[in-house]
Amino acid sequence: MNPAEYDYLRQFLKSRSGLVLSNEKQYLIESRLLPVARKAGLQSIAALVAKLKEPRETALAESVVEAMTTNESFFYRDKTPFEHFTQMMMPELLKSRASSKKIRIWCAAASTGQEPYTLAMCLKEMERQLVGWRIEILGTDISNEVLDRAKAGTYTQFEVQRGLPIQLLLKYFTQQGESWTIAPELRAMVQWRKFNLLDSFASFGQFDIVFCRNVLIYFDQATKVDILGRISKIMAPDGYLVLGAAETVVGLTDAFKPAPDRRGLYVPAAAIPQAAPRFSALAGAATRV
Repeated sequence: MNPAEYDYLRQFLKSRSGLVLSNEKQYLIESRLLPVARKAGLQSIAALVAKLKEPRETALAESVVEAMTTNESFFYRDKTPFEHFTQMMMPELLKSRASSKKIRIWCAAASTGQEPYTLAMCLKEMERQLVGWRIEILGTDISNEVLDRAKAGTYTQFEVQRGLPIQLLLKYFTQQGESWTIAPELRAMVQWRKFNLLDSFASFGQFDIVFCRNVLIYFDQATKVDILGRISKIMAPDGYLVLGAAETVVGLTDAFKPAPDRRGLYVPAAAIPQAAPRFSALAGAATRV
């Protein structure tokens, strides 16, 4: 792969998915895209680049983007966001949404589904408090392949051992040989949709909670600013944004502010003056589920 071909692929991936690759990632492109090229009957990265330049090669373009997307996920990943969800976000929303009895949650870049299904398990554990409520969970990802896996809800022994407590595994999964499949009632709690974060959010409506974890790290600053700005426009005024441990809104947008004493949790900036007392009151609280 020559420099011109590498530069083309970098620009192609950035424009299609927002993924930013440094000058030292040639090996990554070659290792991931050579199998894509050969599956398409092409013998080299050069041939793949030439094919991608043909305007009608949409299927090949999608395969290239999917091959380069990082799909790392596991149940209860980092633990803290799910403690925030059960101990603070849901109790607060159950109060503020008491009249509508409706809460909408979006998991962006949901990969193979562990994050949305973790939220579904959290909600199932509090189902006595949710009688009569409508809770919507939307999981989106740019990759058809991982969405198909998420919809199936079937995971390997290794995948269910990563972060999932054994009691929840036995309670909500059925073993099938060396695989485990999540219960149908939990699969029914999550809706799935293919979606590119570079596209418009206009059709989504308003969300009370947005999980957008461990995906902004792959974008440049301008793309992060754009995505966060558009998330703020579909967020309820008293909603919650959850980012990954290595991500922040600081220095990127004034639309969100960190929630006091809640690592990785952000709220619309306008909510801070009215909401400050509730954060301090809840700092040591725990909700039984």
